[in-house]
Amino acid sequence: MTRHERDGHIIFQGDAVRVLRDEIPDNSIDLIFVDPPYNIGKNFNGRADKWVTDESYLNWCYSWIDLCLKKLKPSGSFYVMTSTQFIPYFDIYLREKVEILSRIVWSYDSSGVQAKNYFGSMYEPILFCVKNKNDYTFNSEEILVEAKTGAKRKLIDYRKNPPQPYNTQKVPGNVWEFARVRYRMSEYENHPTQKPIALLERIIKASSNPGDVVLDPFSGTFTTSYVAKKLGRKSIGIEIDEDFVKIGLRRVQQLQEINGEKLQREPKIYETNNTHQLTLFEPKP
Repeated sequence: MTRHERDGHIIFQGDAVRVLRDEIPDNSIDLIFVDPPYNIGKNFNGRADKWVTDESYLNWCYSWIDLCLKKLKPSGSFYVMTSTQFIPYFDIYLREKVEILSRIVWSYDSSGVQAKNYFGSMYEPILFCVKNKNDYTFNSEEILVEAKTGAKRKLIDYRKNPPQPYNTQKVPGNVWEFARVRYRMSEYENHPTQKPIALLERIIKASSNPGDVVLDPFSGTFTTSYVAKKLGRKSIGIEIDEDFVKIGLRRVQQLQEINGEKLQREPKIYETNNTHQLTLFEPKP
């Protein structure tokens, strides 16, 4: 296990369960966002996202869920994702321990046909939980979206006296439409399950305040920590893979090198091709 800390942002390289158990104080975290392996066969730099049995996967998940809840402050919030087939198990397990306030659907379009013999999955589920339903952070004014009834249709609510136009803004419902991170997007990093900045911005704005501590036990490209820093929060990110940790050191801690190795975003194919074309056609002096 290694630890990197800079300007209120901590990055651990190590096993999430061990780091949660041994390095994070109980009742110390304001907001936890968890996007774990989904047990669907993704390849994380040679680490297969597939357990021998569903039971072994769920038992592993329950171990870090319990640890996350221990680390969360009494007024803290917990957002957790997994695949559509496993989220019911999370739901049943968590409802005995915390208050599940929202069951969120992150909906997105697909670039191609995902299934031919059944209805392909076009969303990922998120549970929004709190320890105390009477004491938690929810900054509704920070996440308002357009209310089409008032903003575009300009309808009048005649039930009120006197009648009034409907509001032009509202708190988002539990179906969120954010594009998945694509290769040509500026935020793209080399990771198979990167989550979009916009998704984490909504969660962090809603459920934390400036100066709060945000924890992500499976950090991947460290988008959670990146957004937390951007919004004036502190962050703790945990990641087992060294290459992904280097992404975090570059994105969050803004390090340019470590142990003599330069930390640079991997160039995209079209960027390399453009550079090559420019070289070919560069006029002679």
